[in-house]
This record gives sequence, C-alpha cells and structure tokens, in this order.
Amino acid sequence: MSSTTVTAAPAAAHAHGAAGRYYLRFGRLERAMHAVLMLTFVGCALTGVPLLFADEDWARAFVRFLGGFQAAGLIHRVCAAFMIVVFVGHVLHVFIRAFRSGDILAILWGPDSMVPQPQDGIDIWRHVKWFLGLGPRPQFDRFTYWEKFDYWAVFWGMFIIGGSGLMLWFPTFFSILLPGWVFNIATIVHGEEALLAVGFIFTIHFFNGHLRPEKFPMDLVIFTGRVPEHEMRAERASEYARLAAEGRLTAQQTTPPARSAELFGRWVGGTALILGVLTIVMIFYSVLR
Repeated sequence: MSSTTVTAAPAAAHAHGAAGRYYLRFGRLERAMHAVLMLTFVGCALTGVPLLFADEDWARAFVRFLGGFQAAGLIHRVCAAFMIVVFVGHVLHVFIRAFRSGDILAILWGPDSMVPQPQDGIDIWRHVKWFLGLGPRPQFDRFTYWEKFDYWAVFWGMFIIGGSGLMLWFPTFFSILLPGWVFNIATIVHGEEALLAVGFIFTIHFFNGHLRPEKFPMDLVIFTGRVPEHEMRAERASEYARLAAEGRLTAQQTTPPARSAELFGRWVGGTALILGVLTIVMIFYSVLR
C-alpha cells in the first residue's frame, strides 16, 4: 500500500452518486506508473502488430498514417524505453517500500504480496464452484488470484520481450557477446511473445478490469486510486474485515476521486480500451481470413 498521506472522506456523496466513504487503493506513484505503462504498451502494440502483418492492407495503411515504417519504429523504441524505465522503477519501488517498512518478507508473503499463495488456489476452487452454482461467492483480500496472474504475465513478459527487443535494437553491442544465430531466435521470440502479450492484455486483462458485468464499461480505480466503501465490502470483503480488525480501516479513508482523474480514466483509458479491442479484431481478421 502506498505511503501517500490520506485524509478522512467527507460524508457527502460524490458527483457520480456513490455515497459514503472512500478508501485508498493505489497511491499517486502507482497510478502514474500504470498510466505510463498503459500508454507505452498501447504504443508498442500499435507500431509492432502492423509489422507482424505487413502483408495486410490495413497494416500498411496504418503505418503510412504514422509516417512510414521508420517513423513507426521510432515510436516503438521510444515507448519501449519508457516502458523499461517504468518496470525498473516499479521493482525498485517495491523493494524500497519493503525496506522502509522493516518487513522485507511482506514482498513474498501476506495479503499485500503479489506472490501467489495457497489461499489463491482455494479462491480459484471456490470461484469455480460459485460459477457453477455450487457454493457462495468467495471473499477476496487486497489482490485476487486473477490480478496476480495479470501482474506476473506482464512481469515475465518484460524480461522476454524487453530482452529480445534490446538485442534487436543494439545488435552491434550484443554481437560482441552472442553468436549470430541468437538474433534469429530473438526476432522470432520478440514477435511471438509480443503477440501473446497483446492478445492477453487486450482480452483477458481488459475483461477482468473493465468488461465483466460488475465493472462494465470501465473500472476507474487504477486511475483514481479510490474505491467506495460499498464496492470494497462487496468485492474485497476479506480485506475490509482484516483492516477493520487491525484498526487500520480509518487510516485508509480518503477523499472522493478527483474529477480530473475520472476524466483521464474515461477518456484516455477508454481510448486505450477501444484501440486494444480494434487491434484484436484486426489480428483475428488477418489470421482467420
């Protein structure tokens, strides 16, 4: 949890009608990192996917719109550079926060950890039973099993896509250390893993974060950092009960979401959502036709 200072929320309802208290879920740094990661990933996807389908009319037309393959390559590399900076910054932030808290093991274990734990397996089983109408809906803590899956998919992908991408970006330097055949493998790995990442983010992640019925058309929490009390109690009842039992619930209270953050989420996030869905449609069109 971010160390951002929070204040008590006013009793008045916010403009969108969700009355009651709000609780801080993501701090400013976490939201800023996600925003940069989101924008740069979309940028890499929009400039990389047309290269994989360069024989398609739509791909060539879109690249011409960007100014040609050279311009698309420049945009791709700039986005990739910012993405790497955000990734390294996130890892440093996690460890620095853990050291400052005095509990380094919190990175690996506990409700604030993104590392999969036995409880996640139990939650999956209970969720499947609920889907089949064989049990009650499970109660989740701070991070659900599908959020951890999303997180580690991106984390793992950064090493594979980022490592192969750097090799292709700076072939002269890496050729000093590696044989030539490795670059052929890097070319295949970079394209295939990137296509897998695009498919995952623009389908599974978008559905989990925005398109499932209780969130449609968009979950703004990653943009505002705030979650209303009724939503927290309904979707993360275990976290709510745990914070209340530990006497930390009041400390997590915060002000209602800023209008600017909501507008950013709806317009910029919504644009990314639309572009992502259109990219998936064009990929399927190219593969299946």
